[in-house]
Amino acid sequence: MASTVPNATPTAPPAAAGGAQNGTNTGALVIVTLLFFMWGLITSLNDVLIPHLKAIYTLSYFQAMLVQLCFFGAYFIVSLPAGALIRRIGYQKGAVAGLLIAAGGCVLFYPASFGGYGLFLLAFFVLASGITVLQVAANPYVTVLGLPRTASSRLNLTQAFNSLGTTIGPSVGGMLILSAAGVAGAAADAATVRGPYLALAGALALLAVLFFVAKLPQIADTEDVSLAGEGHGSAWAHRHLVLGAIGIFLYVGAEVSIGSFLINFLGESHIAGLAHAEAAHYVSIYWGGAMVGRFIGFVVMRVASPGKTLAVNSLVAIGLVLAATFGKGSVAMWAILAVGLCNSIMFPTIFSMALHGLGKYTGQGSGILCMAIVGGALVPFAQGALADAIGVQASFMLPAACYAFILYFGAKYSSMYAAQ
Repeated sequence: MASTVPNATPTAPPAAAGGAQNGTNTGALVIVTLLFFMWGLITSLNDVLIPHLKAIYTLSYFQAMLVQLCFFGAYFIVSLPAGALIRRIGYQKGAVAGLLIAAGGCVLFYPASFGGYGLFLLAFFVLASGITVLQVAANPYVTVLGLPRTASSRLNLTQAFNSLGTTIGPSVGGMLILSAAGVAGAAADAATVRGPYLALAGALALLAVLFFVAKLPQIADTEDVSLAGEGHGSAWAHRHLVLGAIGIFLYVGAEVSIGSFLINFLGESHIAGLAHAEAAHYVSIYWGGAMVGRFIGFVVMRVASPGKTLAVNSLVAIGLVLAATFGKGSVAMWAILAVGLCNSIMFPTIFSMALHGLGKYTGQGSGILCMAIVGGALVPFAQGALADAIGVQASFMLPAACYAFILYFGAKYSSMYAAQ
C-alpha cells in the first residue's frame, strides 16, 4: 500500500507470501544476500579510489570527499523515485533494474578515465543510484522473512556478506588500481580503473539476468497496526523511526568517513608511514572486522537485546576512535582499524529497531531510513573540511561524536522487544 503522505517513499510494506512454513524464506535470503555482497564490494572500492584520484588531480581532502558526496548523495536523491519504481514493478524486477543501473555506472568509469574528475563524479552518482534501488528493495524484504524478534539477526546475517564484499574490495582495488599507479603519469594512473570497473559491469549485468529468471517468493502488502500510543498519520509520527533515521545518518557517515581517510591516515609518518597500495590491505582489515562482527551478531542477538548490544558497541567505538585521535604509531593504527568490529551490527540493528511496529508505514519508514544514508555523503565532506583545517588525525573527533548519538539511541530503546 502506498503511503498517504505526499512525497513519502511509496515502497509497499512487504510481507512474504507463504512464510517460513513453505520453506521459501531460506532460498530467498540466499538470493538477496548476493545483492548485499555486490554492493559491499563496490562501496568499499571508494576507499581506494579517493586517495588515488586525490593524487592524480592534486585535490584537497575537501575536494576528494566529493566522491562520497556524489555516491551517498544518490541515496537521498534517488530513494523516493526508487520506492515509486519498486511499488510499480515489484521487488524482484526492482532489484534487476537496480543492478542494470549500477552496471551502467560502472561502464561510465571508462570514459571518465579520459575526461577528468567531473566525469568520475558522474559515474559514482549513477553507480550509487543503482545501489540505492537495491537497498530500498532488499532491506525491508529481509526484515519480513521471519519473526519480528529476529529481524535484527537476519539483517546481521545478510549484512555479514555485505561486509565480505567490503573486505575483499580494498585488497582487490589496491592490487589492480593502486599498485599500477604512479608509473607513467596521471593519464595512465586514471586508466587503471577501466579494467576493474568494466569487469564489475559485466558481473552486475550477469547477476541482473540471474535475478530476472529466479523464482522468488511473492511479496504482499500488510495491514499491521502501528505502535500503540504513537501517532498514526505517517511513519514520521513515530519517534523511534525519526531517531533511528538520525542514527542511520550518523552511523553511515562515521563508518564511511573513517574508511575514506584510512589510507591517508595510515600514510602519516607518526602513524604507520605506509604507501597507498600497502595501506589498502589494512582497509580490508577494517571492513573485515565488520564482517566477523556481523556473523557474531547474528548469533548473539537471537538471545541478547539489540538495543543493549548497539549501546555497548557504540561505547567501545567511541573509546577506539579517541585512542586513534590522540595516540600514535601502532596503537593509533590498530585502534582505528578495530572500529570496524564495533560497526558490525550497527546498521542492521538501527534499521530493524527503527522499523519495528510501523505496520502499514513500514515501506515509508524504509524509504526514510534509506534517504538517511546520505550521511555517508555529508559526514565525510565535513571531516574533509576539518582535515584540511586541523589535520587528518584530529578530524576523527567527528566520527566519535556520531557514535555518541548511536549510544543514546541504543540505550533509549534497549527494551524495545521485551514484550515479544
